[in-house]
Amino acid sequence: MTDTTTTMTRDGQRPMTDAEPDLLVAAAKAGDEAAFATLVERHRRELHVHCYRMLGSFEEAEDLVQETFLRAWRSRDSFVGGPGFRAWLYRIATNASLDAIRTRSRRVASLSSFAEVPWLQPYPDRLLDEVAPSEAEPDAVVVARETIELTFLAVIQLLPPQQRAVLILRDVLEWSAAEAAALLDTSVAAANSALQRARATLRDQLPERSEDRSASEDLSADERALLQGFIETHERGDTAAAAALLRDDVRVTMPPHPLSYDGIDAVLRLIRQAFGPPTMGDWRLVPTRANRQPAAASYLRAPGDTVYRAFKLDVLRVEDGAIAEITTFSSDLFAAFGLAETL
Repeated sequence: MTDTTTTMTRDGQRPMTDAEPDLLVAAAKAGDEAAFATLVERHRRELHVHCYRMLGSFEEAEDLVQETFLRAWRSRDSFVGGPGFRAWLYRIATNASLDAIRTRSRRVASLSSFAEVPWLQPYPDRLLDEVAPSEAEPDAVVVARETIELTFLAVIQLLPPQQRAVLILRDVLEWSAAEAAALLDTSVAAANSALQRARATLRDQLPERSEDRSASEDLSADERALLQGFIETHERGDTAAAAALLRDDVRVTMPPHPLSYDGIDAVLRLIRQAFGPPTMGDWRLVPTRANRQPAAASYLRAPGDTVYRAFKLDVLRVEDGAIAEITTFSSDLFAAFGLAETL
């Protein structure tokens, strides 16, 4: 009796047989939109993460993925088939990102805090988990924490477009020098030179990783405990207990607003404003994760209201057993995090 069981990939798609990609490419080149969609949709999430790294914006990355697919459709005759389809899409996505960096001025001249990167947005871990090697996409790379944290995303906004692209292709996606140079239409020597300059900038700008800081995708014990404490103290409105979770040099920023609150005294004023008196209302917080970091989604029930409404998302950076940084975003991306608008 023939076994008709079909193995499904992580995103619910059936792995292709060896012959299917060539058949789909031929059909797509002939104008079959369904065949083209089958080919490109398998790469949507990893391309979205790639564009997000290039620009630091979740929403702009969505636009760029759509632009990538549109450009790919228009130039489908230029693809000859074979195993290079993924690299061909990455070439188009990278060029679309480079165009966006230049036209939208997505580069900062200096960086003292996230307040200088107003387009910075968080990325839900639940979507990052869709990008990992599978039977369908064995060349995909797990989204490592150090290549997606907010600090990394902000620092690479300092890099010129070409350096940014080379760094991501070589050190994040693990492409060879020859592959990266070919994608960027440059020489291997030029690509290596750009990579060395980009690495030097990161060495100068990225903070040293603490020994107790998890390099894996999982939260550390400190991060889990501090996230739980952050949630409980905010729901109780306990200013003193909330302050006890923070480092003395804690920083709070609120992209896209150009605001930076540095030090425990400045941050305590913010906490007192949130907790009252006068009270803003009652808080409920939901734990989540963004950029492989602990995060909390806040809901506010204002005086006179009957429901808790989506209010903000706080992403935490933990150092040496305390909260070192809180990056506060609006609730605009709650749907992407799988979060409700009301509780």
